[in-house]
Amino acid sequence: MTVPVDVNTLAVEQMGLGDHAFAHYADDDLRWGVLGLFAQLGMARNEKVIVMADPGVSQDDAFSRLFPYGGSEAAQESGRLRFTSMRELIHPQRSFTAERQMSRLREETEQARAEGYAGLRSIIDMAWVQDLGMDVEGVMHRETHADSLFADRRYAEICTYDRRRFTAETVEAMRVGHPVALLERPGELGAHHFDHGLRFVGEADWSTLAQWKDALLKAFNGFADRQRLLLDLTPVSFLSVTCAAEMLRQVKQACPYERVDVRCSPFNAQILRRLGSAAVDALTLVEAEGSTR
Repeated sequence: MTVPVDVNTLAVEQMGLGDHAFAHYADDDLRWGVLGLFAQLGMARNEKVIVMADPGVSQDDAFSRLFPYGGSEAAQESGRLRFTSMRELIHPQRSFTAERQMSRLREETEQARAEGYAGLRSIIDMAWVQDLGMDVEGVMHRETHADSLFADRRYAEICTYDRRRFTAETVEAMRVGHPVALLERPGELGAHHFDHGLRFVGEADWSTLAQWKDALLKAFNGFADRQRLLLDLTPVSFLSVTCAAEMLRQVKQACPYERVDVRCSPFNAQILRRLGSAAVDALTLVEAEGSTR
């Protein structure tokens, strides 16, 4: 099963408070990478983190998988990092209700703020659905009607789905239903082609150079109307000099495009200028201030 990349796809590094994200996995070893990075970034930003892992995985195992290099024991001891479960969260209720869950998450967020943290991040492995015998339709309703939890930008959440446990239809509905969908692994590069444009997300470096080249080539060759092309690099979390230079090379070869707009962060705009973007007549840099998104 291939999970699409589209306009709502981001790398986990770009998540912040206020984001509600879909994640997915089909490998017991690889599933921890995105979640571990999400937790580590949250703690580095003075946010509290709670983890509701797969009920079939012990807390000790989940901790060692999320933090394979250690260094987070003190966070767990201080309460900045806490392992719990959906059963514990909704206690004393024994069956799940969206109202109870959302109320408890609001309480946890307020508690985190009262303790001096910037906000709360939660990791929720959706294996709890089967553990509590919950119907998928009820969960889907919660996932698509939870906007109020995130409105004040004090709370962030990843809901991660095992593609072996849920039908392809459910996984796709959940991907589309979340405001944000994450790349499966840290270090990946995603490319989304749209009318008159191409949007990259993730890391553009030596390991993803071939994919970067191919996506650019397809974008430049794929449009009948050659008046304008938009290359959106704002969701790129890392841009190497090699990939930046390759993009400029392809823009030069792509004429007769009258205009190629490159939308990117100020940092990446600086890289492109140092590589000579000003000498590429068709290219215009459009800086997106304050965000890589």
